[in-house]
Amino acid sequence: MQLQDVIKQITPPDSVSADAARRQWDSLAKPLGSLGLLENAVVRMAALKGSKDVHIDNNRMLLVFCADNGVVSQGVTHCGPHVTAAVACSLGLGESTVCHMARSSRCSVCAVDVGIFDFSGAPGVLNRRIRNGTGDISQGPAMSRAECQRAIMVGVELVHELAKTNTSIIAAGEMGIGNTTASSAVASVLLNRSVEDMTGRGSGLSDEGLIRKVRAIRSAVLCNQPNAADPLDVMSKLGSLDMAAMCGVFLGGAACGIPVLLDGFISGVAALCALRLCPESHKAMFASHVSAEPAARAVLDALDLHPIISADMRLGEGSGAVAALPLLDMALAVYHSGHTFEQLGIDAYTPQN
Repeated sequence: MQLQDVIKQITPPDSVSADAARRQWDSLAKPLGSLGLLENAVVRMAALKGSKDVHIDNNRMLLVFCADNGVVSQGVTHCGPHVTAAVACSLGLGESTVCHMARSSRCSVCAVDVGIFDFSGAPGVLNRRIRNGTGDISQGPAMSRAECQRAIMVGVELVHELAKTNTSIIAAGEMGIGNTTASSAVASVLLNRSVEDMTGRGSGLSDEGLIRKVRAIRSAVLCNQPNAADPLDVMSKLGSLDMAAMCGVFLGGAACGIPVLLDGFISGVAALCALRLCPESHKAMFASHVSAEPAARAVLDALDLHPIISADMRLGEGSGAVAALPLLDMALAVYHSGHTFEQLGIDAYTPQN
């Protein structure tokens, strides 16, 4: 399967199923629209799945894509790339922070190596390596266009594998020292915003570190001259391997009818790349939270997505995505409750002018 074949498989959302889900919400004994964004999420899932019978309690999966970034050589992070491998190993053993959160949300975790520096593998870490980390984007392209497409297809193919196991929802996560630098660079170009607006402190940069990060991104854009109208060109020149793989997850989710929860800023930029490749892929994208990264809100606005959590989280690894699962569970418990106005013997609410 090629990337263009995947894009051709993606159809518009099913408005008939969306309308049926809205009617089901409106029949329930509560004020109209009173569960807000939670109601909207269920309606959008109905449109994605082509049925008002929405369930997400079967085979939940968090995919955490792990990769390193050559731009760390420019001093844009406060820790070295060895941390990526260490956290990937922890994810594989089920011990990382997000693993504990996922267990409480009844969600499995799969760590995927798409390009950790000099990584020879570890228990529980899936090997889908594309290359040994990206190049230093301040000096040249992150990867070739072909490598970017291969990384995207890693995400697509994993979603197709999960679809065969009746996975009901996927959370998209990442781990890679330096990947906020790549994400800020891509966001700056795709949104035509200044580098300063799109760049934050990541996992805790000092003032001097932030200056180096902005300088590196400016150099990357100047050096690579990405074509903003070509998301593959932007991603291959400025992006990261984990970003490309997550982009594939959003495309795969749209093709297979499986909702995909965004995590924070980096997964948001990956979703933006997917949207630019295929606007209809939007139907599979669901925002979990708005990250504390300064550009996170701008990216969600560009995606026309509204987060259901605002908690200043910035952990990564898919933590915000799995945190949203219990809220969606509660919404669906009400949605399927059958607790209607008719049962109570009272008139249903109607919209007021």
